[in-house]
Amino acid sequence: MSVIQIRGGRPLSGSVRIQGAKNSVLPLLAATLLAEGECVLHNCPNLTDVDHTLEILRSLGCRVKREGDTVTVDPSAPTGYTISDTLMREMRSSVVFLGPILGRMGRARLSYPGGCELGPRPIDLHMASLRAMGARIEEQEGHLECLGGLTGAEIVLSLPSVGCTENIMLAAVRADGVTTVHNAAREPEIVELQDFLNAMGADVRGAGTSMLTVRGGRPLHGAEHTVRPDRIVACTYLSAVASAGGEGEVTGVDWRQLSTVTSVLTEAGCRVKSGPDAIFIAAPERLKAVRPVRTAPYPGFPTDAQAVVMAALCKGEGATVFVENMFSARYRHVDELARMGADIRVEGKVAVVCGVPALHGAKVRSTDLRGGAALAVAGVGAQGETLISGVYHIDRGYQDLCSDLACLGAKIVRLNTTKEEI
Repeated sequence: MSVIQIRGGRPLSGSVRIQGAKNSVLPLLAATLLAEGECVLHNCPNLTDVDHTLEILRSLGCRVKREGDTVTVDPSAPTGYTISDTLMREMRSSVVFLGPILGRMGRARLSYPGGCELGPRPIDLHMASLRAMGARIEEQEGHLECLGGLTGAEIVLSLPSVGCTENIMLAAVRADGVTTVHNAAREPEIVELQDFLNAMGADVRGAGTSMLTVRGGRPLHGAEHTVRPDRIVACTYLSAVASAGGEGEVTGVDWRQLSTVTSVLTEAGCRVKSGPDAIFIAAPERLKAVRPVRTAPYPGFPTDAQAVVMAALCKGEGATVFVENMFSARYRHVDELARMGADIRVEGKVAVVCGVPALHGAKVRSTDLRGGAALAVAGVGAQGETLISGVYHIDRGYQDLCSDLACLGAKIVRLNTTKEEI
């Protein structure tokens, strides 16, 4: 098994280019199943979640080839409509295949998805939306048996779920008639999916607003697309500089998608300068507390950035309140940060971070993707050596965390070790 070793306590300095977005590439890969011809995606990050997604496509009969960061999918003759329980359990986002399999094959069989344990994330919204479009879905011994025959529908979401919005879009482009989604998610990843579907010949409008319209039934052909940069990875590396001090630059990013995070870092005392393709940050020796940070759907403060920003503020002067409005179990990193000397008190969805003068290195364990990244953020700003186990969680969303943080000047390496050595 692997661990990440960090020797912290020194300011950072450097520049790093941001990888393609995990939260974009997974629905884009699912969308390729809908095409009648070859699809090519560039800037695909090398992540375990991407590997699992490619295995799902292969299991459905698609021909898949990867060369560097370019993935080619030929879905011209899919043969399957079933995703194995093993593949479904690997990640939560596997449920996004339900819509395109129904749309392409007319039926689907899959189990409930897995992924990070962040609390209840029911797929009821997905099933209700597809049922509104005419799908027949039955639950049988832990599996979903689904039959298509989809038609356009008027769908009102009780909350702006990203995954559900994506699933509706992917199903609706193959449905007969017009589908309208009210209270749709507005994340940049929704806009990117719309752009890719339209490049395939679909007619999807309204992404980035709360109302989406899909005119279905159009023939879909292959398309080529470059995956846009990962805004959460960019937030992670900006937070790392804020934690350790010094200065750094993340390139290949759209600053507008990170504005809620950079505004918090600015309030904490960092100097942030944004350009058309890069964000520069210079951090003081010690941050200061900020006003309450409340997670919310886009364009609010992203839940995926909560843990990494919290890690940076552990050494902030004063107390900062975090309110997690998206997931009920997204403070699992708090106990691990406490091992490093952080003073954080949690009550329900509220966490109060009482800043301490310094953190110290410790042996800690990643319990989920963003929580693992938060431990690395804390580690670069802590005195001494930090060892992070459970690295496979981090591999789900970070192509090479160690190499990227090293580009920013961190003393960080990945080591192979035995369980007894940790």
